[in-house]
Amino acid sequence: MNAERETALARLDARLQEDPLSVDLALDRARLLAELDRSDEARDTYLRLVARAPNHLRALNDFGTFLMQGGFRAAARTVYERALALDPRSALAQANLAHVLFAENDYLGARQHYEAALEIDPKHAAAHQGLSYALTRLGLDDEAQPHRKIGFAGRALTVAPYRGTAPPVDVLLCVCAAGGTLYTDTFLDDRIFRTTTLVADLYAGTPPLPGAVDVVFNAISDADRAGPALDALERLLAECGRPVLNAPARVRATARAAAAARLGGLAGVMAPRIATVPLNELRAAGAALVAQQGFTFPLLVRAPGFHTGQHFTRVERAGDLAAALAEFPAGDALLIEYVELSGDDGRVRKYRVMAIDGTLYPLHLAVSRDWKVHYFSADMKADAANRLEEERFLADPIAAIGAQAWGALERVRDAVGLEYAGIDFGIDRAGRVVVFEANATMIVLRPGPDTIWNYRRAPVERVIDAVRAMLVARQ
Repeated sequence: MNAERETALARLDARLQEDPLSVDLALDRARLLAELDRSDEARDTYLRLVARAPNHLRALNDFGTFLMQGGFRAAARTVYERALALDPRSALAQANLAHVLFAENDYLGARQHYEAALEIDPKHAAAHQGLSYALTRLGLDDEAQPHRKIGFAGRALTVAPYRGTAPPVDVLLCVCAAGGTLYTDTFLDDRIFRTTTLVADLYAGTPPLPGAVDVVFNAISDADRAGPALDALERLLAECGRPVLNAPARVRATARAAAAARLGGLAGVMAPRIATVPLNELRAAGAALVAQQGFTFPLLVRAPGFHTGQHFTRVERAGDLAAALAEFPAGDALLIEYVELSGDDGRVRKYRVMAIDGTLYPLHLAVSRDWKVHYFSADMKADAANRLEEERFLADPIAAIGAQAWGALERVRDAVGLEYAGIDFGIDRAGRVVVFEANATMIVLRPGPDTIWNYRRAPVERVIDAVRAMLVARQ
């Protein structure tokens, strides 16, 4: 494949000698450079083009896509906003900006721009797909379904381009259009892996599944959201005959309530009790249903299948329950025992380790004054002392949390039994591991370019390398 690209690049160079001012030819060249993994040359080409033709819509959109693929979301957003200001009737620019907003968890903003793209081009497949994801995140799954069907029609089995020079490792990547899918772009380097993506919940049997698959990677990770997709995938893989990482049955067992009940019985582990109740019954009965389920206030309530703190709240007293549930999406609600984990300094610490092919790797420590701790909202960037504490955890996690706690994490890893999983946890005053969740939903992203994150780079790369090595070893 790369030989073909090199040949195409040589032809473009010849045509550019004849027409050196052609922006379109130069853009084709920049795209080929990126596909050949000559990213620095591609970046410089895009920068020259945008400087020379600052109002060229294709140049702006192509450059934004290049930046997004490289993880430079803020820069991509700036470029896409420039393209949209030049032509608000560009469906591509509307959809591209929506992609950035979705990646930044601005689902309302993403919805607005996806809908704008579809007003311009009602057949824009990527906008239908993106809008289905945004609506799902907003708890509007009924509205998402028609867009899901249109966006993935004829696209339930797709093969991504391969840029490597050696024979590829062929991966069948299994995803769910309804959400609950692990982000795997960090791992599936297209210079190593040739990825065929199967949308399990929309696949209707055609085209046939590829026969030459080295390994199956099930990225359907959220058992609370994607149960039907896991069932469908289990049927599809019944006669696969190839190694399957994160088998559907094992992922299904990581649903929050069931996992808490199972993990809470492990030595050295405390898992807050969770009960699943219909949201309409909880709204109707209120505190009486809470008491019937054996919970007291303060209490955590969350909508299953949502992450990054969305539809997740602490209810201090019975009188606050109705207001707390007002914006929850229809369906079930999870009642979760509240465990006080603030330390003597008043801060809460949430640790994350990844379990990759049986080995534990520290990924991050988030320190916050709020009970709801997420790395992106924790007191990390502004607090050097917190970063130093995280650095110590990443350098020597056993010294940081103790051998007793590390042994408890090993028991959690074994009980979960997934080849790819993460464990979010705290440590209580008795030294027990308090498991917030343990499943395959946890993504691994490289730190931003700021030098304050240099201490995080090697630990993150170790996790990425371990995932890639696992995939290669299974072929």
